[in-house]
Amino acid sequence: MAAVSLKDVRKSYTADLQVIHGISMEIADGEFIVILGPSGCGKSTLLRMVAGLESITAGEISIGKRVVNNLEPKDRDIAMVFQNYALYPHMSVYDNMAYGLRIRGLPKQEIDARVQKAASILELAGFLDRKPRALSGGQRQRVAMGRAIVREPQVFLFDEPLSNLDAKLRVQMRGELQALHRRLGTTSLFVTHDQVEAMTLAQRMVVMNAGRAEQIGAPLEVYARPATTFVAGFIGSPPMNLIPRDGKLLGIRPEHLEPCSESEAAIVADVDLVEPLGSDTLVYGRVSGGNGARVAARLPAASRVQAGKLALRCDPANMHWFDAATGKRIEA
Repeated sequence: MAAVSLKDVRKSYTADLQVIHGISMEIADGEFIVILGPSGCGKSTLLRMVAGLESITAGEISIGKRVVNNLEPKDRDIAMVFQNYALYPHMSVYDNMAYGLRIRGLPKQEIDARVQKAASILELAGFLDRKPRALSGGQRQRVAMGRAIVREPQVFLFDEPLSNLDAKLRVQMRGELQALHRRLGTTSLFVTHDQVEAMTLAQRMVVMNAGRAEQIGAPLEVYARPATTFVAGFIGSPPMNLIPRDGKLLGIRPEHLEPCSESEAAIVADVDLVEPLGSDTLVYGRVSGGNGARVAARLPAASRVQAGKLALRCDPANMHWFDAATGKRIEA
């Protein structure tokens, strides 16, 4: 295991096309970091730079005490798990997991011990003789993780490994990843566009936008105190309401709104959609008056709301303010 350091890391393909704009962070030994952002924000490019699959244009990447800028991927002591599993279809589960160790010339006895240990951790012991085509998607992803585990690397790199799984399997695999990290304690970087994965897996998350780190912090810290309107609008489902007011932007989470009389309202909305979800009710509309900003409220399941005007209040402690020009948080 090892710490990872990124110092002003940049990536340009041409003079006019810069895709990573100077990202710096220190990742502690054993920490689980999630890199979160929309498609095209540079998150996978950043991960591939750590892996050595993409060259860096400027800056410095260290794994442990070694600067790895010019090292080949095989020399960085990392293991990567991809979205598409990348298994050899003609090989058994055992051979898929053992192949990289054989290439490195490890003794047969040690290879077998590592494969059996990984298979036990991932509950694959009964599948070692099967080919990948005889496995479910979740089992194939476990094999891909097993292939990474047997290498006993200093750092695990996960590039959207759950994206090809259905919703139920994704929930199961998130739990297995959490248990795996608790058991192994290996430093891990995990890329995803799914905020639920980020919130549930990360010890800290990096929210990326257009090649920049908008905010780095613990999931609940990022949720409770978004640094920019981008983070506020990206994290949360529904995302934070952002309403132009007095030359600034007022941000309110949907769950912090509740019905009230018009005299005590922070917002009066023209409701056009009500979604009863059983556990709660989502209400959507537009702010009455001049700006017509969209607004969403998460109300108790018993709420009786219909289309039309709805007055909503919010505790001032749960109100956020952002600079309308820069999008940056305004501290009280």
